[in-house]
Amino acid sequence: MTKNLTKTLLYYTPPALLLIAYGLLSLIIASQWSGLVLFLFFASLAFAYRQQPRLKGFAFPIIIFGVVSLAMYYPQYFVSVDGFKLSKLIIPLLQVIMFGMGSELSLKELSTVFKMPKKILVGVVCHYTVMPLIGFTLVSLFSFPKEIAAGIILVGCCPSGLASNVMSYLAKANLALSIAVTAISTLLSPLFTPLLMRLLAGRLVEVDFWKMAWDTTQVVIIPILAGLLFHFLLRGKLKWLDRIMPSISMIGIALIITVITAAGRDSLLKVGLLLILAVFIHNTLGFTLGYWFSRLMRFPEADCRTISLEVGMQNSGLASGLALLMGGMATIGLAPAVFGPLMNVTGSSLSTWWHGREPAATMIDASLATGRD
Repeated sequence: MTKNLTKTLLYYTPPALLLIAYGLLSLIIASQWSGLVLFLFFASLAFAYRQQPRLKGFAFPIIIFGVVSLAMYYPQYFVSVDGFKLSKLIIPLLQVIMFGMGSELSLKELSTVFKMPKKILVGVVCHYTVMPLIGFTLVSLFSFPKEIAAGIILVGCCPSGLASNVMSYLAKANLALSIAVTAISTLLSPLFTPLLMRLLAGRLVEVDFWKMAWDTTQVVIIPILAGLLFHFLLRGKLKWLDRIMPSISMIGIALIITVITAAGRDSLLKVGLLLILAVFIHNTLGFTLGYWFSRLMRFPEADCRTISLEVGMQNSGLASGLALLMGGMATIGLAPAVFGPLMNVTGSSLSTWWHGREPAATMIDASLATGRD
């Protein structure tokens, strides 16, 4: 008991001291070092979380909050370097992330489509109806500037992200179903994302369906196909690349969010709290409606958890890239930049809560065990 208490104090004393220092610097001195101290607070807190298995999943979103704080305090360092605009890195980084997703897929994962067609269909349909319609409703209720409102809808129209697979694993959900829904919704994104944007956001910003469809294909489909080819030809032969791909993806997501936050800092300061509220409602309603619709379909608890996470968690990185290609990184891209770190926190929290609760065995589970979908 004493040993555990000592470890806890050792891990959490630095974050506590840094938070106090940040408060003093901000409120009393208004120092230019406040942003750096705030970043160090988040970094030390993430390190403390990494030492505890039950909190380990929160470390990455905490780091995201850290880099976002740097972008808010020192945006000039994240817009360009020696004349090179950092926004030019966003599309290549997204393509690398999508390549990583493709390299993780195999025939085994893809074959789950034929084993669970009904559940996958429900997950994909819920994803491409619930989230776009919630986004459309929110921008109708909130008085956001048109391009920021379009960004909220854009987040809702994108496919689910890789983070949902990690959260499903932590939540003791159906991981195979999660991977299948993510893969199918992603492969369908060149059709549904521009179509839904045209229908729901066409009055807010100009949406060129064919251009967005081609942009999405370049960012998503081509890299995923390249990743699949890599998986079948070289998977396991370049073990060093297999090991570093997840880290590259995380670094890429962090950099994308940082650059977009820096570019849209002024707009974010004007609508920040209201946008965070709207994004939080969007995200949590996605979790809630995805879960309860699955319950109405009488799916097993593990599958309900999976569809909840698949519906509520978006590929905010793709949304950021599309916002850039639409010419609105600092406006349309704000909602994706907020949605990304926030969904990681809410998703981690929900998954951690579910992790401590085994999915209930029901009569439906028993019938599914016999092979019926």
